[in-house]
Amino acid sequence: MSFQNLLIENKERIQYIIINRESKVNALNKATIAELHTAFHEAFHNPAVGGIILTGAGQKAFVAGADISEFAELDAVSGSELARLGQSTVFDLIENGSKPIIAAINGFALGGGLELAMACHIRVAADTAKMGLPEVTLGLLPGYGGTQRLPQLVGKGKALEMIITADMITAAEAYQYGLINHVVSPDNLLLKAEEILNKILLRAPLAIAAAITAVNAGTKDGINGFEIEIDEFGKCFKTKDLKEGISAFLQKRKPEFKGE
Repeated sequence: MSFQNLLIENKERIQYIIINRESKVNALNKATIAELHTAFHEAFHNPAVGGIILTGAGQKAFVAGADISEFAELDAVSGSELARLGQSTVFDLIENGSKPIIAAINGFALGGGLELAMACHIRVAADTAKMGLPEVTLGLLPGYGGTQRLPQLVGKGKALEMIITADMITAAEAYQYGLINHVVSPDNLLLKAEEILNKILLRAPLAIAAAITAVNAGTKDGINGFEIEIDEFGKCFKTKDLKEGISAFLQKRKPEFKGE
């Protein structure tokens, strides 16, 4: 499928999803949210895709927030609907995705952009990138999961400080707080993301999906993460990949997983 606001590039088993609104600092409007839903849904169901790198076009921004011009006519009901639709169709979809997703943060990741990066499983940032949740400067609060995912990554105190001061932080500070996994030079950003993803792609795909499910379960209210882990652990024993992994271990060779 062709997109107006995204570029899709495939590099062997890695698919790049690139937000391509450089003139708008890659801001998330309704159309881009809809296209992201379609792109990730297709990637998850494409057997040729093993993992995804999400990034922004150009050098200035990963995503510099939502498209504020679309907020002007919203009321309480339509505002809630906007947040609910975005979270369910994109942000939660990414977080609960069955394939590993790495955010390659090439520039500003602000507001919905930082929330988008936080929904990904791993975050790598250029050392020139800056991050923040500036919504309170508009009279809003983060509406795409920022108040929930940021405390999980950096702790309640630092999350509240970032949200209610609206201050931006550098990539080095984000790494120190645990918000991102790696900081590299801009030239090495995509190389680092590919390096991590290619390592992951050597592992058993069904086990990776199960691990994502189990880790996410631990952050959800009313769900016993230990029970989900036990259940997912048991399911692995039904897979051909487990048999291959055990055989390879006993035979002292590298396993060849097929996601079966």
